[in-house]
Amino acid sequence: MNASRTTGFEAFKATGMSQADSIARVTAVAKFLDSAFVIPGTNRRFGMDAVIGLVPGVGDLISALLASYIIWEARQLGLPRWKIARMVANVAFDTALGAIPVAGDVFDVFFKANHRNVRIIQDHVGRRRGPRDIDGTATRLD
Repeated sequence: MNASRTTGFEAFKATGMSQADSIARVTAVAKFLDSAFVIPGTNRRFGMDAVIGLVPGVGDLISALLASYIIWEARQLGLPRWKIARMVANVAFDTALGAIPVAGDVFDVFFKANHRNVRIIQDHVGRRRGPRDIDGTATRLD
């Protein structure tokens, strides 16, 4: 099983893509989905996850499919199953609560599953830098 994960990342290496490139891609996707825009008059950020979630029925499923790319990249980077399971749980929780009309869209502004998943990847590969969130704001510890 471990050999298949290694083989997947070896395929990336063969195409010239590095671990840093992979982390940069998932960070960009997470920013797009979770913190692309600022609510005017506040410092609260939201992304396309909340906007796409406004589409009744399929919006949250589309967001979950986009978020699954981050999980796929984590698998290619060789994260252990328990971390992948935690990432899947983050996306499932975000999708389930995001499906609630109106309240779910407000929830999407506050619960940033993709940022959480990128932090899991960064912690695993040892590239986390200081107490800052991936969107550049200070991480709250409460």
